[in-house]
This record gives sequence, structure tokens and C-alpha cells, in this order.
Amino acid sequence: MADPATYRPRPGQVPDSPGVYRFKDEHGRVVYVGKAKSLRSRLASYFQDLSALHPRTQQMVTTAASVEWTVVGTEVEALALEYSWIKEFDPRFNVKYRDDKSYPYLAVTLGEAFPRVQVMRGRKRPGTRYFGPYAHAWAIRETVDLLLRVFPVRTCSAGVFRRAQQTGRPCLLGYIDKCSAPCVGRVSEAEHRALAEDFCDFMAGETARFTRRLTEQMRAAAAELDYERAARLRDDVGALERATEKNAVVLADGTDADVFALVGDELEAAVQVFHVRDGRIRGQRGWVVEKVEDVTDAELVEHLLLQVYGDEGGWTTPERDSGGARRPEQVRAAESAVPREVLVPVLPPDVEQVTDWLSGLRGSRVRIRVPQRGDKRELAETVRRNAEQALTLHRTRRAGDLTTRSQALKELQEALDLPTAPLRIECYDISTTQGSHQVGSMVVFEDGLARKPEYRHFVVRGPEGEGARDDTAALYEVLTRRFRRYLQEQESADDLALGEHDDDVQPHPSPGGREVPPEARRPGRFAYPPNLVVVDGGPPQVAAAARALADLGIDDVALCGLAKRLEEVWLPGEEYPVILQRSSEGLYLLQRVRDEAHRFAIRHHRSRRSKGMTVSVLDGVPGLGPARSAALLKHFGSVKRLRAATVEEIAAVKGMGTRTAQAVVDALAREERVAAADTPRATVSGGEQGRPGMLEA
Repeated sequence: MADPATYRPRPGQVPDSPGVYRFKDEHGRVVYVGKAKSLRSRLASYFQDLSALHPRTQQMVTTAASVEWTVVGTEVEALALEYSWIKEFDPRFNVKYRDDKSYPYLAVTLGEAFPRVQVMRGRKRPGTRYFGPYAHAWAIRETVDLLLRVFPVRTCSAGVFRRAQQTGRPCLLGYIDKCSAPCVGRVSEAEHRALAEDFCDFMAGETARFTRRLTEQMRAAAAELDYERAARLRDDVGALERATEKNAVVLADGTDADVFALVGDELEAAVQVFHVRDGRIRGQRGWVVEKVEDVTDAELVEHLLLQVYGDEGGWTTPERDSGGARRPEQVRAAESAVPREVLVPVLPPDVEQVTDWLSGLRGSRVRIRVPQRGDKRELAETVRRNAEQALTLHRTRRAGDLTTRSQALKELQEALDLPTAPLRIECYDISTTQGSHQVGSMVVFEDGLARKPEYRHFVVRGPEGEGARDDTAALYEVLTRRFRRYLQEQESADDLALGEHDDDVQPHPSPGGREVPPEARRPGRFAYPPNLVVVDGGPPQVAAAARALADLGIDDVALCGLAKRLEEVWLPGEEYPVILQRSSEGLYLLQRVRDEAHRFAIRHHRSRRSKGMTVSVLDGVPGLGPARSAALLKHFGSVKRLRAATVEEIAAVKGMGTRTAQAVVDALAREERVAAADTPRATVSGGEQGRPGMLEA
């Protein structure tokens, strides 16, 4: 625990200007990011008497070991830079919104030559337009199935699309007229893109235009006595109307708003948002926030808007035309993500700055206000009731989880005699098949939860580049490399802190165009040491890990091993293991960490082994190097299809010739003959007539 007085800035050292500040711990990890209109007055509030601070603020300032700040020109720049650094550093003490589920979106990949309609989850991708979120993926598929009658846009994967191009035959949807089949040239690239853009316009709320157009075409076909076409158009109109009816009209046509509600207590808060486009609820989403700092509802709303629209609107900005302006599809995507009106339960403290930031994302003016009366007030109340129910459900589900995580960390601290609870646990495992394709895995758990972005793979090289002699040698190499990198990055961080950085390292620009100093950059991948290292194995593996740490001079990281057979916990140099009860939450946490490391190692090992087996088939073919091998596998998709190809088909691949193609065919045929000759044949022996005998190879 650090004393804030040891790193308090000197009086007059902090400027009285807008800016962003960062608190860092003893390892240089950013634990809190904040912004201020006046850095001097805001930072002074953290260094008052500890008894006057909120308990979470006390914990933050005593965990930190230093504070830094960056001056910006305006408060809007400070807002944007704060959001950018919160996303980059993921500080422990900042407000964190955890989505209560992974919401599916209806996505149209306008960035591809032939746009595709599909269900997408997770982070937004550039060049893709999103609609939703929806509560269920099946709701998206129902909507898409109805709209494909009118807008037969491609929905197949890239592999299916390429296969159809190669064979010249469309998939089933192409035969039943639910895809325009651009893969076989039924429509041109421009015609297919026009269909995709019409699909997007309909989903964005321009429903009347398409319904009116199809109705006019239906009447014209009936007038021409083309009743079959009129019947098809009638069914198309019905499909559009059914798709439109799936979204209830709650506000006047043309209403474009997001309605937020916030319900919580001192520890947690539940957030709900209804996305209303063209007067209809297009999607609903919810979060639960852990209040790891002392914040008001107004500040929570500000953080919420930064997260929602930073994720939704920020992805549209990278793709611009040659003049620096956003393309029309990017502009439309930003407008669909950021509405004209944002309805909140309470205004954020810096409402003007947030409004300017949102207006910049959308490209037109955005209003942030609290609804006072009418339909919008009633809808806001409905959203609030949903937030109350979500918080009640969350408490029911998570009450035990928070308790058991804390209990597990406390049990490990007591059982392993650690000075503090192991908030960061790293586990290592080795995977190999008879010494080949040796790989190591590192998984990270923080506060009892898996932190997958911190996972790492290691390819074990061995002293001569041919792999390690056994698992203990491989484990020694993996831990040595991991903690050597940690020491190197700590040394680099110390040099940066002293101003000893290379002249050719360019500082990062802030969103406002100002330079960010080198010390504010994101630390390296191995910059933070764990509180506890766990290895999969018993005394030999623990001894190898302890030797690796000792050789590097690291003596402040705890170490243990978990043996599979009896689930015993082994400590370095101890003759007997530590036995945890089978019902122990601490043992359960160690098992989850160990099993996750084992799973992660096996997945990487299988991937390398499969890739090695594929490449080995083409090794040694005269005139065939790595580039041509990769081109062949990319063109045919698999070795099986390559074996079935003729010399002419292989020679048609870019970079190949007839002689090389013949060599490939001969090599594959030779490999098949060798494999067939090595296949054991079963014969019957040792049995009397009419009785089963023994199988011999």
C-alpha cells in the first residue's frame, strides 16, 4: 500500500488547464484515467486527508504509485482523449460496463465487393452497416428471410461464394430466388450493391417508399393482364408489411432517439437503452456497471454515452475518400449509430462537451435531454422498469459469484501463505506429441475471472532450435522468456521515465491533434508481473519453474503447481504438498485456471500440428517453394481437393507451370502409395474354424 504523499506533485507543478490524468501503480500499469477542466484543482482533491475520501477513492490512491497528466486544448478534446485511454488501458478503477449478454446485430458488409447480409456479434468492423441490437438471433433470421423475397442479397459465407464461382453453380438460395446469385454472374457487382443499399434503406426506416413502389408495379402488372407477376409482387408487399409489423410503433413517425434508464445503488447499477428509429423500437440493450469509483448518476450517464457511441460511431471514421471526407455509406452508418436525440434520466455534468462530441460523430446536431412529458416520458418510464427488473435478475445470478470469487482468493492467500490475495494469476502448460510441435500456453485470471486478451502462446525452440528434451525443459524455457521480457519492458519503462527514449520513436497524436508523450503509450504485453504463477504438474515442473525465476533474479512472485492425479498443490522446495479440501473454492479456482491453460495449449498444438502435416505433403517438390505451396492451398482449399486436381487445373494457378504441376501430381501420388503400403492389414490367426481368431498387424 503506497502513501499518496510520496508521489504528490509539487505545488504549482500541475497546470490550471483542461487535460487528462493517469494514476499508475508500482509496475507502471494505469489504474485510473480521468479528465478535468482544471487539472490543478482536480488532482488536489485526491491528495487530501484519506479519511475524507470515498472508500474506493482511498483504495485507488493507495494502490497507485505515480500520477501523470496531459494538457489538451479544449474540454471536448479531454473528453475524447479520456475515452480513448480508457479503451486502451482498461484501468481497474474506472467505471466498467459489462454487457449482460452478447447482443446480435443484423450486419451488411458494404465494404466487400459483393455485400453480404449476416448476423454479427462483438465489436463493430469498418465498412459494415449494423442494425439492432436484437434480443435474439432468430428474430434477425426471420426478418432477413422475409426481406430476401424483395431484396435478394447474398447471405453465404466467403467459402461458399468462392466455391460457387469455381463450379459455376449457385447455392440453394440462388435456385429458389432468395439470392440474386452474383457468384455466377446473374447480376453485376453494381446491381447487387444497389440491392444491398435498398435493403439498408428499408431497415433504416424508409419502408413506405418500397411498399408504394411495389404496389404500383403490382397494379401495372394486373393492368397488363400479367397476373403471375402481379401475384408475386403482391406476396412481396405482404412480406415487407410483415417485416415492418415486427417492430411496434411507439412514437410519431420520424422519431430518431435512444432512450436510456439507470437504476442502482452504491455498488452496482443496471442500464437499459431502447433504440427507436422512425418511431419504432429497433432494438433493446442492457448493461450492469460495477461502481469501482465514487461517481454520481450524472457522471455514470456521461461514461455510458462515451462507451455506447464511442463503440457504435467511432468505427465509421477510418475509411475516408481521397479528400479526407467520409464516404456516403460511412456517413449513413454514423447517423444510424448516433441518433438525432438522446433521452437520459439525468443530464451529464459536461452536457455541452458531450453534445459537441456526439454531433461530431454523427455529422449533424444531436440533442441530449431529459423527457418531461408525453409519449417519450412514458417510454422512458418503461425503460426504467426494465432496468429495475434487470438489476434484480443480475443480483440473483451474481450474488453468489462475487462472494465465491472473494472467498477463493482469500483461501489461496491463506493456504499458500501469501502476503496479499493473488489478484493476478498466471498459469502455464506445455503440449506436445512425442516431442514434436512443442508449444506452451500462458493464461491470465484477474480477480478470479479469465482475462483472455492477456493470453499468450509460446513455440518451444529448445537449445538447438529442435525443441526441448522434456516438459520441464520446455517449461523452463517458456517462463524464462516470459519473465525476461518482463524485465526488459520494465527497463524500457524506466528509461522512458528518465527521458532516455530513442529519437526515432514518434509520440502518438491525441484526438485533438496534440502529441501524446512516449511514457503515455500502452505498456508491453508482458509489462505486469503476476501475484501467483501456477504450473500444470508436480514437483519436477515446480522445480523447473522455480529455477527459471531464480536464474532471472525474480523473488517477489509466488509459485505453485497443481498435480492432476490427486489435485495436490506443490510449493517450491517443499517435501509434502498442500492439501486443499475438495469443496474448497480456492481449489476450484486453481482447477479452472489449470484446465483453461491445458485447453489453450492443446488448441495451439493441434493448429501447429495440422499446419505442419499439410505443409509436409508439398515439401521437397522441385520448383515448389513456400509461396507457391500457399498459393495452391489457397486456390484449392485443402490437400484433398489438390489431390483430385488434374495437371491442367494445377498449372492454371497463378505462378505455376506445366512442369511444376506435373511434379506436384507425382509427389501426391507417391505419398498416397507410401501411405497405402504403410497401412497395417488385419489377418485372422489362432482360432479354430468357425471361431473368431486374433487380429495381427
